[in-house]
Amino acid sequence: MNGFMPHRLTRRSFCAAAGPALAQTAPSKPNIVLVLMDNLGWGELGVYGGGILRGSATPRIDKLAGEGMRLLNFNVEAQCVPSRAALLTGRYAVRTGNGSVPLDTPVYGLTKWEYTMAEMLSDAGYSTAMYGKWHLGQTKGRFPTDHGFEEWYGIPNSSNDAFWPGNPRFRPGSHPFVKYAHITESRRGQEPREVKLYDLKARAAIDREITERAIAYMRRKTQERKPFFLFLPYTQVHMPVLPDPEFEGKTRNGEFADVLAQVDAFTGRLLDEMDRLGIRDNTIFLFTSDNGGEATAPYHGFNGPWRGTYFTAYEGSLRAPFLSRWPGKIPAGAISNEIVHEMDLFPTFARIAGGNVPKDRVFDGIDQLDFFLGGKEQSNRESLVIYLGNEIYGVKWRNWKMMMREVSRGFGQPVEQYSFPLWFDLYTDPKEENPLDPRFVENLWVRWPTGQVLIDHRESLKKEPPIRPGTPDP
Repeated sequence: MNGFMPHRLTRRSFCAAAGPALAQTAPSKPNIVLVLMDNLGWGELGVYGGGILRGSATPRIDKLAGEGMRLLNFNVEAQCVPSRAALLTGRYAVRTGNGSVPLDTPVYGLTKWEYTMAEMLSDAGYSTAMYGKWHLGQTKGRFPTDHGFEEWYGIPNSSNDAFWPGNPRFRPGSHPFVKYAHITESRRGQEPREVKLYDLKARAAIDREITERAIAYMRRKTQERKPFFLFLPYTQVHMPVLPDPEFEGKTRNGEFADVLAQVDAFTGRLLDEMDRLGIRDNTIFLFTSDNGGEATAPYHGFNGPWRGTYFTAYEGSLRAPFLSRWPGKIPAGAISNEIVHEMDLFPTFARIAGGNVPKDRVFDGIDQLDFFLGGKEQSNRESLVIYLGNEIYGVKWRNWKMMMREVSRGFGQPVEQYSFPLWFDLYTDPKEENPLDPRFVENLWVRWPTGQVLIDHRESLKKEPPIRPGTPDP
């Protein structure tokens, strides 16, 4: 095949081996609700310094932050596709062939060999559902219900597709994949069904639909008394930023402020429904984003004190808001600047649910349960490798960053590659404006632990070469 595929265990044989032992569902297993916003920058919410600064208060989300843990150094990938791949597989996206947004092939996303968070939780006895943006495949075998979700309603790709139906210059039929985008629905074992055209009107309304379906799902599963994993990758605040009619003009501060009020209100409705159902104490609720703020004006986002936008290797691209609540388990009001990566959620959920982390492949996620529960102050992670697309741009180790390449803003900017790495100290220079040349400063020692992270990572790529982008399923 065109790419690497280990022969120790296929995904199906792994699942078959793991499944029977995990079939018994303990009533004490908590539900998991994971809200993933799209391009919501670190600085947008009130509790991260935004809110009224951005034209709309976010009281419900700010209250949520006080009820659980708020991370200041939660790291994601730089783009939509790699971020979602890393989150769901617990592996660097480059390993799965999803290091960048696909521009030259319709065949992309997760191969059937990958073992996702949804599959792990399903094998552990959970019901699973996803409502929202997928962006990890648009061909047969690559949809959410092919990768562990029992049901899905949403969009296969991205919200900018909503521009097409009303664009007079759009030419459907000029290529098999040049066609109007649709909101799609599917159930496990069934072919996805196109529900309706995804135009600008549908774009404005889809997050309301996602919220309503999520509430209905929680009601169903609570009545069935079965633990559930509810994944809500919302479509906001990705361009075009268009508020639901209920919120249009509500703030009188523009469309983005209206959408920010909408995000807060919809989150509040989810939380209120959990209270009504009596599942608050036995539900882990997480709120985060796939990457930093939008780069494209007039939809550009706000990343607080951090430099850069998405599609860069700066902190404004890599840091996302992250709030987690599990009453009686996660300490209320906890705040941490420890490094955590979205890949770490997979093994953390696996430990909570009694699920299995695959042993037949390189796995990058680190179990953070003890840290989340307040059993230790330090994260179990102190480093990560920084990718932009399929290229390594640097390494982050504790408060230091070693950068070998640089792109200053989102799209179309020249990439600079250094003959000698630059270092940033994020404590003294959080905006990454004053690189320290280690040949002339007292902290030359940081090259050793930082460099070792890169050496170890490159060795892992030799051990298990990444699946090539566009690799078909065997």
